[in-house]
Amino acid sequence: MKLASDNETLAENKALILYLLDKVNKPMENTAFYKLVLTFENMNYFYFQQFLLDLIENKYILKGVSDKKETIYELTNEGRQAISLVQDLIPGFTRFQIDNNFKEDLRSIEDEYSITADFIPESENCYNVICKITENGKVTFEVKTFAGSREQAKSIVDNWKKNAAKIYPKMLKMLTK
Repeated sequence: MKLASDNETLAENKALILYLLDKVNKPMENTAFYKLVLTFENMNYFYFQQFLLDLIENKYILKGVSDKKETIYELTNEGRQAISLVQDLIPGFTRFQIDNNFKEDLRSIEDEYSITADFIPESENCYNVICKITENGKVTFEVKTFAGSREQAKSIVDNWKKNAAKIYPKMLKMLTK
């Protein structure tokens, strides 16, 4: 791959990075994200880093630091809008592979544990919220609760995803006292 001379390749690889972050739909650690990209495209690490920097500068990706002091990347709303416009730059076969093999590839690359949370509407004012920690494909902690509104359910989900590493030890300590 030629970084400077092939604008189509540049755009295609940036679109691929945005597409994968959109599919992941959560912050992704740098090394794990690069491994995920490599499952679909043979991309030089330094080019990958440069593409990320360009996408951050354009506010399509947000760069942060995890609780483990690892660099993480997350798609912004602008990035979501951009990928909806440029996903056709990604070759059809690559998109097909991502859409059909994505979950398996992500599962094999993700860190040893995964933090997830979802809410399920039961009615207009009744939502079940499920927060989990999964290690090596097995649920090691799960809590289910009720929320009286969509906003409250979303708040619980967002809080769990951001703070599970802090909340879980406290809950475990309370449960074992």
